[in-house]
Amino acid sequence: MTGKEIRLNSLFGRKAHLLLVPMDHGVTIGPVEGLKNMKETVKRVARGGANGVVVHKGLVKDLGDSLKGSDCQLIVHLSASTVLAPDANRKELVSSVEHALRLGATAVSVHVNLGSQYEATMLKDLGYVSEQCDLWGIPLLAMMYVRDGSKESEYNPEKIGHAARVAEEVGADIIKVNYTGDIESFKEVTTSVKVPVVIAGGPKLSSTYEVLKMVYDAMEAGAAGISIGRNIFQAANPTPLVKIIRQILDGNVPESLLSTLANKYDDTTLY
Repeated sequence: MTGKEIRLNSLFGRKAHLLLVPMDHGVTIGPVEGLKNMKETVKRVARGGANGVVVHKGLVKDLGDSLKGSDCQLIVHLSASTVLAPDANRKELVSSVEHALRLGATAVSVHVNLGSQYEATMLKDLGYVSEQCDLWGIPLLAMMYVRDGSKESEYNPEKIGHAARVAEEVGADIIKVNYTGDIESFKEVTTSVKVPVVIAGGPKLSSTYEVLKMVYDAMEAGAAGISIGRNIFQAANPTPLVKIIRQILDGNVPESLLSTLANKYDDTTLY
């Protein structure tokens, strides 16, 4: 068994499907609600049963204790940009695979925006990181988005399928893409590659039910799990929400119960 395989097994744990919570948003959009007390938020999602959290390197030294006693793994995000930039879609590497390993990361992640005028540079970085991941034996999560200036493109099944295929061919071990919006079209994405595909959460949704339904439908379409940020870390109480999502990922929740679970979660008197 290779080092990469060992780390992938650690990331998945004893579960068949991944539950990741990206919290790299502080660089992109600032210390928004849910990311002001990172220690507490990480503790809450870990307690709920998350397989991993995605953070930037500078926060790792303050978050180590938050992961103690859980199976939640550390994923260090290697690329960044901010909404303050003239082109926020231009992601640049701000860390390395070697540094992430020194920090104790189980995996690393890179963000690529296809359709951006800087696409070539981001693909070059993804290719470089994938080779470093093979060299050091660490899994690579490729966050692949279509950002060509059209909102429709971000959820276009053909373009998302293309993005997933790019990630696989350049060397990703796990691919994160937007959910296309329905089971049949997302099946086209998951069946177009041989590596695990997880869905992004996107902007904050208006209801808990919408979040649960998106997770359920993605699993029906063959997703290997989820990588949802704002719809988890900005929840009123992330721990029970993560627990519910974990049950869905484990196949323990029929579609008929989604509304009941959403209503139960929304009744804050239960927590």
